[in-house]
Amino acid sequence: MTMDAGWYLRRLSRMGPQEVAGRVGDTVRRRRWRSAPPACPSVTGARFTAVLPAGTLDGVAPDAAKRLVAEADRLMAGHAEYFGVERDDLADPDWWYDPKTGRRAPAGYAFDVPYRDEDAVGDIKQIWELSRHQYLTVLAAAYAVTGDERYAERVAGHLRSWWTANPPLRGVHWTSGIELGIRLLSWVWVRRLLDGWPGAAGLFEGNPVARNQIWHHQRWLAAFPSRGSSANNHVVAEAAGQLAAACAFGWFPSSARWRADALRSLERHLRGNTFPSGLNRELASEYHGLVLELGLAAVAEADAAGAPVPASVRLVLLRMTDALAAVVDSRLRPPRQGDADDGHGLVVDGAGTDRWGSLLATGDAVFGRLAWWPQVPGTDVRTPLLAALIKPTELSVARPASRPAHFADAGMTILRGPGEIWCRCDGGPHGFLSIAAHAHADALSVEVRHDGVDVLADPGTYCYHGQPEWRQYFRSTLGHNTLRLDGSDQSVSGGPFLWTRQARSRVLVADEGAARWCAEHDGYRPSVHRRRVELATGSQELRVVDEVRGPRRAAVQLVFHLGPAIAVDLVDSRAELTWTRDGEDRSAVLDLPGQLSWRAHRGESDPPLGWYSPGFGRKEPATTLIGTGFADGAAAFSTVLKFRG
Repeated sequence: MTMDAGWYLRRLSRMGPQEVAGRVGDTVRRRRWRSAPPACPSVTGARFTAVLPAGTLDGVAPDAAKRLVAEADRLMAGHAEYFGVERDDLADPDWWYDPKTGRRAPAGYAFDVPYRDEDAVGDIKQIWELSRHQYLTVLAAAYAVTGDERYAERVAGHLRSWWTANPPLRGVHWTSGIELGIRLLSWVWVRRLLDGWPGAAGLFEGNPVARNQIWHHQRWLAAFPSRGSSANNHVVAEAAGQLAAACAFGWFPSSARWRADALRSLERHLRGNTFPSGLNRELASEYHGLVLELGLAAVAEADAAGAPVPASVRLVLLRMTDALAAVVDSRLRPPRQGDADDGHGLVVDGAGTDRWGSLLATGDAVFGRLAWWPQVPGTDVRTPLLAALIKPTELSVARPASRPAHFADAGMTILRGPGEIWCRCDGGPHGFLSIAAHAHADALSVEVRHDGVDVLADPGTYCYHGQPEWRQYFRSTLGHNTLRLDGSDQSVSGGPFLWTRQARSRVLVADEGAARWCAEHDGYRPSVHRRRVELATGSQELRVVDEVRGPRRAAVQLVFHLGPAIAVDLVDSRAELTWTRDGEDRSAVLDLPGQLSWRAHRGESDPPLGWYSPGFGRKEPATTLIGTGFADGAAAFSTVLKFRG
């Protein structure tokens, strides 16, 4: 996906003067570095002291260790799966190769690589993901819990290979700060987890190539921070990686300054990226998880190094953890809201470990659980490792006495009912910062689950680069459980991570006790879309009423996406829904507005319609119900979802 001149003008229009000046400075610096790149200073007497406390690994549960070793053995055999693409070349990977398209990224000065152009580079996510080196932290963790040196030797071989193939400022792996930040965090944990291996010091602090790479990564992050309208989860990853490296690899003359600057950046941007309620301002649940993971890992490094951490940092992480505990469903799944790209901050667990349960377990260990938190049934490797490094700290703050259901600042309300009914209602801001990069045009959308099964589903994200028609569909109004007027999105896209006009929503009613919610948005000016959602007390009936108010006749499309497990029999305006959960047959009936004409769509590609993305790079057919008709001046459309049994 290449960007034309129009995109650059639209992107520039979303920047303020300070951001523009900063980016001009970045451009000048990149040109200067092309001819005169900075040089790593000489270092003597480097040591690694940020080791795990004695006995930490004894706290790893046997089943978590078993999953970890199974994953490590799969990696040792060369097998992995990234974003729906199976790889069998990990025994000796080509660091610039994209297995999805078969393309290989071009060489050259990093800032000349057109990484957004899939025709020239390949799928950049496929190329970048392996070089985050989180699979190496898994192998290093397997060494730590087993003492098997095969894992350590594989890690060492791959790091030496990567360092040789990717010298500073050359190639695609030096183009994005979030990649450098996460990679540094991985290297810190690789060194820590390999500490018992005789070759660890020679691989890192005793290796001039490693020191050169670590210094250049930090120098890059200090020179090119994400700015202004781009200061979202990327800048948190940059600060976390910089802080981790400056604490654990504090061997350079600039290390103290880098550490102080990174800590200030982390404190500022954690607060900036988080609502006071604790929800992430990007309104994208997976980025809530990513930022929380990064923040916890960064605090662990600072505490291990004895660097004072502002109480405000811990407070934000505490609020994020409580908010996560509040919004998950009965199976510990958070909302499927906004973009999701399967990004993680620190990976030391095997397949089958629940990400959200792991975060809540860490929150319990670090902050202490509240009585209303859901139980976490599983185990993980990461929690005892982080908890061993993070210092217990008393925070003087009032935490919620009962489970919150309405987050006014984020415009999110969770309605819960009998039979494990869970319903998310969205009446919040469109997204974060002026470009709202990871937002979807989903104002007033609902998401309904029954015992953790998606019934009215948010279809997800699927892709970022290279497939513009699919990117547009999954972030469009048509791709969400809401109403569309005159075939238009509520908010106007200016590119794959850019919105030039954003719908404004406001919540009118959020009655937690009576399970009622009402909100409206102005994305179809001069018309207004208002939606009411009610979960009848003591029953399993959910009612959704959509009102269109405006001076003109408008074409209406009311959209409901069903989860991939849901079978549907649509007759006129009644849909019979059936599915199976844990071997038990379940059912519901969806009575749709009779004044609209209803059709079911499934797995259509031209244009895309009727799809569900379970994870980045993956999609599967699912049924989408669309009712079409007209609204004249003022119109109301009532939908009733009733669960049986």
